[in-house]
Amino acid sequence: MGTIAVHAERDPDRIAVIGGNGEFIETFGELELRSRRIAALLLQRGLGPGGCVAAMLDNTDPIYMDLFWACHRIGLYFTPVNWHLQEDEVQYIVDNSDADAIVVSPRFAQTAVRVATRCPKAGVRIVSAGAPPAGFETLADALEEVPADPTLEDQREGAIMVYSSGTTGRPKGVRRPLPEGPPGDPAVAGFNKGFMALFGIGEDDRYLCPAPLYHTAPLAFTTANLRNGATVVIMPRFDPELALQIIQDQRVTASQWVPTHFRRLLQLPANVRARYDVSSLRVAVHAAAPCPVPVKEQMIEWWGDAIVEYYAGTEGGGTLVRAREWLQRPGTVGRHWAGGKVWVLDEEGNEVAGPRQEGAIYFEAPARGRFSYHKDETKTAATYRGDLFTIGDIGYLDEDGYLFLTDRQSNMIISGGVNIYPQETENHLIVHPKVDDVAVIGVPSEEMGEEVKAVVIPAEGAEPGPELEAELIEWCRNGIAHYKCPRSIDFVTDLPRTETGKMAKRKLRDRYWGEGGARLV
Repeated sequence: MGTIAVHAERDPDRIAVIGGNGEFIETFGELELRSRRIAALLLQRGLGPGGCVAAMLDNTDPIYMDLFWACHRIGLYFTPVNWHLQEDEVQYIVDNSDADAIVVSPRFAQTAVRVATRCPKAGVRIVSAGAPPAGFETLADALEEVPADPTLEDQREGAIMVYSSGTTGRPKGVRRPLPEGPPGDPAVAGFNKGFMALFGIGEDDRYLCPAPLYHTAPLAFTTANLRNGATVVIMPRFDPELALQIIQDQRVTASQWVPTHFRRLLQLPANVRARYDVSSLRVAVHAAAPCPVPVKEQMIEWWGDAIVEYYAGTEGGGTLVRAREWLQRPGTVGRHWAGGKVWVLDEEGNEVAGPRQEGAIYFEAPARGRFSYHKDETKTAATYRGDLFTIGDIGYLDEDGYLFLTDRQSNMIISGGVNIYPQETENHLIVHPKVDDVAVIGVPSEEMGEEVKAVVIPAEGAEPGPELEAELIEWCRNGIAHYKCPRSIDFVTDLPRTETGKMAKRKLRDRYWGEGGARLV
């Protein structure tokens, strides 16, 4: 039980993928054949083990899982690209990943054309459907060169390479060595099955993905369930009432969420929530951002023991806590999910002396398959302390080994489960002629967990106020991805910089970390 081929052979008519509420259905037999044909095509075009495919596909694209499994049977890295990014950001990922191929949905084709002209290594350029733009070909046309039922020799397990924001403000590709062996290698399959079992998810489940597949966890959980033989249901985009209807209509048993999803579900009128039967849902995993205690309490009251929280990053981790444990220790993200040890280290790299003492959170690195940040040896080295690695958070353990998070070393903003690195927004704002200095922080948001706020010292002669605020927000929206733009801007006469010029972000955050992001100081 290690790859989709096993399930296709055993039960080809078993449903593998459901798009939306049944608008698209694909069996394991169809997924197996389509992925094999795309794999054969990529091999014909010169891709091979260690190569990379950059995929800019939306959740509704029927080829998403076909392409993913094609990469995973011929030793390719699959790199999903966030289609909310600006063009230069997309170009950076395609170029930095050393992508040999770009595969896009039709609505992203024009962006892909402009990116491709600046990324010559990506010589294979495919649009999933529709009329091909200049330099691209449609998948259907390309597949005409491929036999209807091709045989693949020397298959090899592939891997995901997702881009995670880092301290330079540019995303970093989290890359692990390719597994040694063909698809379905017992070690890979065993790990996958065991990992899903941590959450109580198995091959008989129907798993709902309500989030974009370009994020790490939605992609990893969705494909892990397919590897196990479970059926996955992929929402085109999140809509709270539609999510409840899909749970009811598709008899969803397992799912994964972020706190913003919970908040929006809870905002539905009581009579709307009561309209849908969600009793089939056994497991509702959530992660990616801090969940406000009142929100989680309400979700546990509604969905009960189904609620399971974990803490981890693209790089690894992590911890896990179930609903009943959490109610005894509100705010915890749990204990090590595999029975290992969570390390809390002081600034010198020594383990803190006792419980409830803050420090940097570290996990033990695996003996094999350590990650690295692609093309960034300095950041990779800084992440490790011997056999331990950190994802940059600060917290403490209580007397029973339950972890509580208190801050992030990197000052990363997590809004609606999406990581936002402030420096990129600061770098964009600081070049505006009416900005003298700027700091960007996350402030509390009832809906999003955190939202982006810019604190600006206006340049001499610039008049602070609503007009300048609107001008600067528009400046950001025209230059960087919208979700990285400030939702609000405050104007001040000074910012808390140290003598060496470093911004004291924590002091600045403390001014705002009141109810609803209200300024306290």
